[in-house]
Amino acid sequence: MARNTLLFTDTDTIHGHVAVDHGHVIGGTMEPVRLKTPLTDRDAEKLKIGDRVLISGVIYTGRDAAHKRLFDLLKAGKDLPFDLRGQVIYYVGPTPEKPGQVIGSAGPTTSYRMDAFAPTLIEKGLKGMIGKGMRSDQVKEAMKRHKAVYFAATGGAGALLAKRVKKAEIVAYDDLGPEAIRRLEVENLPVIVVNDVQGNDLYVEGAMKYKRD
Repeated sequence: MARNTLLFTDTDTIHGHVAVDHGHVIGGTMEPVRLKTPLTDRDAEKLKIGDRVLISGVIYTGRDAAHKRLFDLLKAGKDLPFDLRGQVIYYVGPTPEKPGQVIGSAGPTTSYRMDAFAPTLIEKGLKGMIGKGMRSDQVKEAMKRHKAVYFAATGGAGALLAKRVKKAEIVAYDDLGPEAIRRLEVENLPVIVVNDVQGNDLYVEGAMKYKRD
């Protein structure tokens, strides 16, 4: 069976590589789902693997160094620098912005670096994560239990993804440089659902569908 790539865009050319069978995305819809943050349980429950999603509103950035600090604060019973409930964290360390830019190139980093910390953050109310690559069984189980979703952004398209960021400000850990936590205001940030609240995994199911005997 032929395997195609799905053009994932509204105004910019960003290619998301998703298995398509006669025009239907595996487990998802062809029309993008538009989400406004913060997310609710109901938002998460309606998403299925393969769904194309356009996210607008506030999201936060954070990579492994910042996640370790958030994790340590939670373990110590201390307050976090922002309220996790309903929020989405984008695993990104943007490059320095050029004059006239809101943010530099902002492509996703590999998500497994956050797997040791993600279940605790999900338990505390984190609803969405954006990155690239597969997640651990522990993270997927936490998403099922607490109704959270993992999205993939397109690797190699950081300059185009940055165009969807309308405002950016550092809210914590300025000493980490590019890995500081930033509050981003985004408009129609394109992502694809990889893990949904039912425990489905797009990477696994996509490979199985096109596996040859």
